[in-house]
Amino acid sequence: MTHVEDELTSQPECWIRAAAEAPRHHAVLPSPGERVAIVGCGTSYFMAQAAAALREGTGHGETDAFAASEFPPGREYDRVVALTRSGTTTEVLDLLARLRGRARTVAVTADPDTPVLAAADDVVVLDFADERSVVQTRFATSALTLFRAHLGLPAGAAVADARTALAGELPAGLVDCTQFTFLGRGWTVGLANEAALKMREASLSWTEAYPAMEYRHGPISITTRSTATWMLGDAPEGLAAQVRDTGGLWVSGGLDPLAELVRAQRLAVAVAAARGLDPDRPRHLTRSVILAP
Repeated sequence: MTHVEDELTSQPECWIRAAAEAPRHHAVLPSPGERVAIVGCGTSYFMAQAAAALREGTGHGETDAFAASEFPPGREYDRVVALTRSGTTTEVLDLLARLRGRARTVAVTADPDTPVLAAADDVVVLDFADERSVVQTRFATSALTLFRAHLGLPAGAAVADARTALAGELPAGLVDCTQFTFLGRGWTVGLANEAALKMREASLSWTEAYPAMEYRHGPISITTRSTATWMLGDAPEGLAAQVRDTGGLWVSGGLDPLAELVRAQRLAVAVAAARGLDPDRPRHLTRSVILAP
């Protein structure tokens, strides 16, 4: 078993722990009514998108998400949350340094012995979800579970669905597809972006991601008998039938969307294996991006 396989299968237990941690960090995570930005790089940026949409969508306050390198310099926030598994990512550390004294900052990380502890005003450490693999799985989903629990969203159904996602077979013919598109709505757009990233990183697949209603505005033109379109969450009316009419494979997201992401992670590993690739050694990637000064 690869590191990434071992780590992705441990997610239900990690989510239980992350949800249990939420009350302990209530004081440092965003309060209702605060104007908040959530930032990250790569996978953490896509989790920031999901967390921001969830927070604003549940009425807790205006919430934006940015890649750490694209944070708007003149914008004011009550609190800025940085997601960083390694705690060493250059863009995140640079942003936290610029924000010191301007906004309260909190870092959610997996490693308690990294520079981010000194860079942020507050730190939440999910060390039980740290990973050996370059390709992120359980830290990202555990961080999002922490946010969901902080927003008052129970983790039980997602945990049960994640176990179902790990135990069940992938849809027939899915591994043999040559192109994969992931779709989301609201907070699951970030999950769709992350599912596509997992496929690129682990299996070098041609993957795309879109808000579901945007799929008919051009992207559906690539759909053929060798492509798959995977919906994370509830699909817009009629979209599944339109995709099937093209001959493409439609994958319905019937589980909790975070559990559907677990299924997509499994697909990335399965496609890598079918293509003779090692998902623990993704091409051109490192565990953390540290830029030379």
